[in-house]
Amino acid sequence: MKKILSLFFLMAIVLPGWSQKVKWLDEMNLKLMSCGWSTPQVNKSVGGNPLKVNGATFNRGVGTHAVSTFLINLNKQATTFNTQVGVDDEATNNASIEFIVMADQKVLWRSGVMKKGEDPKTCQIPLNGKQKLGLVVLSGESNDNDHADWLNAKIVYSGATPIAIGNVISEKPYILTPASSPAPRINGAKVFGAHPGNPFLFKVPVTGVRPMTINASGLPDGLSIDSKTGIITGTTPAKGEYRIKITAQNKVGKATRTLKIVSGDLLALTPPLGWNSWNCWGLSVNQDRVKASADAMIQKGLIEHGWTYINIDDGWEAPSRTADSILLPNGKFPDMKALTTYIHSQGLKMGIYSSPGTRTCGGFLASYQNEVQDAKTWAELGIDYIKYDWCSYGWIAPNPNLEELQKPYIVMRKALDQCNRDIIFSLCQYGMGNVWEWGAKIGGNTWRTTGDIGDSWDSMSGIGFSQTQDPKCTGPGHWNDPDMLVVGKVGWGPSLHNTHLTPSEQYTHISMWSLLASPLLIGCDMSQLDAFTLNLLSNDEVLAINQDPLGVKASRVKKADGVEIWMRPLDDHSYAVGVFYNGKGSGDPTALFNWSNSKSTKTVKVSLSDLKLKGKYQVRDLWRQKDTGITNQSKTVEIPYHGVAFLKFTPVK
Repeated sequence: MKKILSLFFLMAIVLPGWSQKVKWLDEMNLKLMSCGWSTPQVNKSVGGNPLKVNGATFNRGVGTHAVSTFLINLNKQATTFNTQVGVDDEATNNASIEFIVMADQKVLWRSGVMKKGEDPKTCQIPLNGKQKLGLVVLSGESNDNDHADWLNAKIVYSGATPIAIGNVISEKPYILTPASSPAPRINGAKVFGAHPGNPFLFKVPVTGVRPMTINASGLPDGLSIDSKTGIITGTTPAKGEYRIKITAQNKVGKATRTLKIVSGDLLALTPPLGWNSWNCWGLSVNQDRVKASADAMIQKGLIEHGWTYINIDDGWEAPSRTADSILLPNGKFPDMKALTTYIHSQGLKMGIYSSPGTRTCGGFLASYQNEVQDAKTWAELGIDYIKYDWCSYGWIAPNPNLEELQKPYIVMRKALDQCNRDIIFSLCQYGMGNVWEWGAKIGGNTWRTTGDIGDSWDSMSGIGFSQTQDPKCTGPGHWNDPDMLVVGKVGWGPSLHNTHLTPSEQYTHISMWSLLASPLLIGCDMSQLDAFTLNLLSNDEVLAINQDPLGVKASRVKKADGVEIWMRPLDDHSYAVGVFYNGKGSGDPTALFNWSNSKSTKTVKVSLSDLKLKGKYQVRDLWRQKDTGITNQSKTVEIPYHGVAFLKFTPVK
């Protein structure tokens, strides 16, 4: 018997395959896999359907969405990684994806760009002696509906079991913005557009101890201000520009500022600031949750920093229209009119959602062939903002040319123009047809430039740092929209979690979106704002960059050694500059991972020559609200991994 046991022991040494085991990818902790939209699915597509690629169905695998990353500790015990990969059949025809397999900071295999309708590709990679395995899904030629499948994916190993370790840095929240002064400070937009003859509503945001008296001299006939709240209401005057002197006074001091009201053809002269329900509540949104968000906007003071819109996303619609084609709210919104009236009474504005197709993304009734009636209904409810989501219009125009891409938005634009109400028109069609080149021409105020954002570094940074469109495509009245903010508690449904972005990544998020002159729409549960998130959203100097009246989006001026520098000119002849440390090797896919799981910083010298500036400049740290010296050559900054130095360069005579 001993001889037999010895023989088995010897064979196990000589033939390692005898002791080899298999760990399926779908058995691992997929909560640690980042996903560009929704969450990774076990043995299903990211949309929750059977795994299917070019008509072939697979029983095992993981469905995800680009950009996606997954880091696995192999403990040097693995021998091979085997998988098939492909674009899931549920994706749209625009989907394009690249799969990458890497280990220990080296790329081992790339699929090349794959599209819907292609057969799966097979990958079999030796892993002998490798410590960590990294799996990546990138968007290929687009970022639209990139549903990616790892099929029959498994790791063959012996010894310690491979485990998912995620791709995050352990970093505690750190607060940079000092507390607001007790003295009055007037915040928010310095210019506001409205249509002549329509209802007017503008809240003057003012921080400082209460009680506070807020007055406005030079208001045209038809407008008046509530001196306690700073809410200006009435009817927009005749076409023209009106310069209003705002004065705010409390027991500590007094502040003044000029507000320019432009009565004319354009709305959204600065990017909209507000909240949207989707990234936290998804289809579980209801009236109580929306009201709670409005109350939190007021109680936590964000309204005094210029945050304005309370937007209901998908999930509010009734299952059928009335006999005269009116689309009413469903039972989750028992009194939408009362909700809107309440929100307006607080100085906030109300947004809603629909689709140009027959159904919304969530399967609810949409506006197809009812555009005029729906616009009229929204106006009667007092709606101030409409997000119009492409979704099922893809059934009507499955392979749209430019004319077909524009058509449904032109139809709704004409319907909105028949309403005696200022309604921001947000085109949500994910950047198809380079919408930034024509969105303004057909009457859009904002337009999505990308697919949906997720609360991962890969998704947020992949979207933010790809916004290299010509700055001339945006400006007062028309803005690129790289999607909503993913800070705070998010979840896309009733189950919420803290954002997967590190604190440094969240500073990058807000800084980048401010530089891009993008709409800022908070996506978290407003009733659960912690101190860090509240501080992040209430820096008036950072928000002033986003709301700058000149309205020029930032451009990238340098990209090297894992650092990107972005810059935009400002109305006061200064410049906002973001210096971002994104990780080693620009363009290197291995830089998507933090292989050592440790936090690092980088020292960066920002020269005036990099910024194409000459002369002397006062440099100010916007997050810390602190001047850091005058230079005529360069400024050196220390930046955390995935973090930012957000600076303002002001010329000095």
